[in-house]
Amino acid sequence: MAELAGLVQRLEVAVGRLEAMSSSGGGGGPAAASGAVSVYVEAYDNLLSGPVAQYTALSQKIGGDVQKHAELMKQAFSCQRQFLVTASNSQKPSDSVLTSLLAPVSKVIQEVQAFREKNRSSPLFNHLSAVSESVPALGWVAMAPKPGPFVKEMQDAATFYTNRVLKDYKEKYVSVCDVKQLVCMPAKCILVLQGPVASASGGAPSGGAPAPPPPGPPPPPMDLGKSSGGDSGATNRNALFASLNKGADITKGLKHVSDDQKTHKNPGLKAQGGPLPSGPKPFAARPTAAASPARTLPPVLELDGKKWKVENHEGAQNLVISDTELKQVVYAFKCNNSTLQVKGKINSITLDNCKKLGLVFDDVVGIVEVINCKDVKVQVMGKIPTISINKTDGCHVYLSKDSLSCEIISAKSSEMNVLVPNKDGEYTEIPVPEQFKTVWDGNKLVTTATEIAG
Repeated sequence: MAELAGLVQRLEVAVGRLEAMSSSGGGGGPAAASGAVSVYVEAYDNLLSGPVAQYTALSQKIGGDVQKHAELMKQAFSCQRQFLVTASNSQKPSDSVLTSLLAPVSKVIQEVQAFREKNRSSPLFNHLSAVSESVPALGWVAMAPKPGPFVKEMQDAATFYTNRVLKDYKEKYVSVCDVKQLVCMPAKCILVLQGPVASASGGAPSGGAPAPPPPGPPPPPMDLGKSSGGDSGATNRNALFASLNKGADITKGLKHVSDDQKTHKNPGLKAQGGPLPSGPKPFAARPTAAASPARTLPPVLELDGKKWKVENHEGAQNLVISDTELKQVVYAFKCNNSTLQVKGKINSITLDNCKKLGLVFDDVVGIVEVINCKDVKVQVMGKIPTISINKTDGCHVYLSKDSLSCEIISAKSSEMNVLVPNKDGEYTEIPVPEQFKTVWDGNKLVTTATEIAG
């Protein structure tokens, strides 16, 4: 971690130098003229040869699906390095060209996520999920000017699965690459470059005069302990303390100002002395640019391979998936004020970034996941072994008589309630604990749920 922090510091220094080059009107930069890689590409290579190489080596030791997954990730990092090399010799391209340049990285990200979906029965599913949930963070290069919050969100999305891995393999714990440290390179280091415009093929035209060398390091801080005038500093300090020691007598040296010398009582003095300097201007709010309207994506309800996609529905109360198979999964994304019914027996269901969504399903053999949602309701008609609630505010789970043995796993969530059926068909609502008490019993930490007082 200390090595990674040092590399991030180097990147920040590189950004400052690149910004100074941009403001001075530089060209394609020293890298374009000499063929050497830029500062941030070199730093990226250090990360590839360090944490990424360690991650790949450990994945090979684990073998199986984890090794195959790591090979895809290696391709993703390689594609992103090629993008950074192209960016180091280019101006900021248009949106359409930028999309073409990012296409190889996007394609590998999709392959990484698809590999996880195809191997849900893998005994290393949690390993695959941790990587699959965080791999979109490689899109940081398109999140100008501050990719940090986006990367952190992707890292948090993987926390649930990384905790599972640590829990299941605590006796075989291995350190893995810190994705946030790896990909959180300032995106502005690309955008400040001034050089030939990048093309969709990834190349950059040659030519152009080399840019002036970057400015040198800032001057060392002034040493306040040394005076510039020999012993005059000590003399001045002694004179100051001597004046302060006079006490009330210090005011005897002040000159009396008569009324005819005061500008507020003699306005003519203002004209003689010229215009007075104006004081600080009152605070004025910065003009804010008009907020661009949110782009509305078309609603989707389709079967893509073995994955049912339910996306971007608003106010749809009759969404039904009926022609299902055991190997299929359902993924609902950004569905608001809607109702989704899934008939038959399927592998798994995921609700992601949904608000006020009602889900009713028959049987699920794997897991139902609720992630980044708000005010959702989930009703089981048949059987379900596990329900996972992560980063969700407001979730009501209605269990059936056949699903009372269901395990409910929650993390970073609030306002969760489980409704259990009674003999008369009514439901009893039971809140899921949100407050916990942890004590040391002499050997280990013991955590128990506590009731909120009041």
